Amino acid sequence: MQIKILVAQPEHAVFAQAICDLIEESAKARGTGIAKRKPEYVVEKMLTGKAVIALVDGEIGGFSYIETWEHGKYVANSGLIVNPAYRRHGLARRIKEAIFNLSRTKYPEARVFGITTSLPVMKINSDLGYRPVTFSELTQDDAFWAGCKTCPNHDILERNQRRMCLCTAMMAPSAVEEKKMAVDLSDMIVEG
Repeated sequence: MQIKILVAQPEHAVFAQAICDLIEESAKARGTGIAKRKPEYVVEKMLTGKAVIALVDGEIGGFSYIETWEHGKYVANSGLIVNPAYRRHGLARRIKEAIFNLSRTKYPEARVFGITTSLPVMKINSDLGYRPVTFSELTQDDAFWAGCKTCPNHDILERNQRRMCLCTAMMAPSAVEEKKMAVDLSDMIVEG
């Protein structure tokens, strides 16, 4: 089995409908919220270098994309999906790492966040440096929250004035913040 994890390119647009179908099927199977996406939206992410695609023997294995909010202050890694035929091969972790690294490269000053109901995604996020946060720490951009309207749990989110839902919010510091947090103490070592 040949697995390629790539920044999506225009030639990958042929997979847009299949990606949207996978997102919808996964949402139905889990009974939880994954925002529906249209093929045109997925293609736009591919054309602007804001997506990662996994190809397994030339077929769609998985996908994720970047969305920016508040003029690049926040970046969401969204739409993580793995084709059920290729699960249990570490694709979700590899895609998530690739989209996280792409986000930090393209937007080094942005905090990277996501919301999810998936325990495996929470584990991957935690390994990448994300920490659980309250919804109030996320972007308050109405366009972000509009993406939740296709979720079957949207009424819970609205009932709680976007303060809580069934999703867990997670955020990683920006690449710039992370560098500032790292402290090199090697110059303080006293050899005796």
